[in-house]
Amino acid sequence: MLGQISLSSPFFIGTVEIPGRLLLSPMDGFTDSPFRRLCKNFGASLLTSEFINGIDLSYGHPYLKYKTFFLPVERPFSFQVFDDDPERLLSAALKLQHLEPDIIDINIGCSARRVSNRGAGAGLLKHPEKIKKIACSLVSTLQIPVTAKIRLGWDDQTRNFLEIAAILMDCGLSAITVHARTRQQGYSGMADWDAIAAIKSAVNLPVIGNGNVKSLSDAEKMLEHTRCDAVMIGRAAIGNPWIFSGIDRRMVMTHELFKTISQHLTWMTDLYPVRTGTLLFRKHLSRYLVDFPLTPEEKKEIFSMDDPFLLLDRIKAILSYEE
Repeated sequence: MLGQISLSSPFFIGTVEIPGRLLLSPMDGFTDSPFRRLCKNFGASLLTSEFINGIDLSYGHPYLKYKTFFLPVERPFSFQVFDDDPERLLSAALKLQHLEPDIIDINIGCSARRVSNRGAGAGLLKHPEKIKKIACSLVSTLQIPVTAKIRLGWDDQTRNFLEIAAILMDCGLSAITVHARTRQQGYSGMADWDAIAAIKSAVNLPVIGNGNVKSLSDAEKMLEHTRCDAVMIGRAAIGNPWIFSGIDRRMVMTHELFKTISQHLTWMTDLYPVRTGTLLFRKHLSRYLVDFPLTPEEKKEIFSMDDPFLLLDRIKAILSYEE
């Protein structure tokens, strides 16, 4: 706990009230509507979409309807958008605004080569003037709060996070999320929480910390160490939505694990075509079953199944679960 602030205390991003301090990080391929709703059920206070490509919004993409799908129960809800072209990114943000999210978030942090090497995501960190153009145009044009998620810099030699934070504040952004690693680090090494603290001291808008938070205790330590306003949890929530409730994954009972797996798979097959939803669920299932040793033959069998009912029966057997 930080003074009178606890993880359950509300705060504001612009005019949008966020009911708590634990937020779900946007993760490509993971934070679709079914996973977001699970995390919401366990206590995530702000949900953000997978990152959405401005090019896809301009020219179309077969999976765009799934990436942009959200339900009222997911509010407060944010769309995250990325692009390297300021005009196209603004056009994309306007199209997303028509879908009535609560917030639009600019991706200035994705380290994936296919994104950053084209100058989008963390690639924008090399071009502060372009960031200024993007941020100012979105803030002046959109009718809802605009936020951004950044990294500390392209590499250790170009840690320009204070410069970028100042630009974003001057453009009128409503909050900044800081993934406290450089693009070069990717997800390796320790996150630099001192950098989050430095940004919080330098700007007068909400700062959300991200990096090396694997438990509720870690989130509380980040709040205390950095004085940030909220904590964003990403990879640690995959296969473990209970993290938002402060429940130790090892203490989750078998019936609760199966119930969550079943609900998640059901929502996946409700959103996507049944076979597609079942196959996409595999990446989540591997995390749910991480504590259950499977033989290579069992892995091959379970991760090739495309019938959700047969898959659930097989999962029951693996868990030795009887209803």
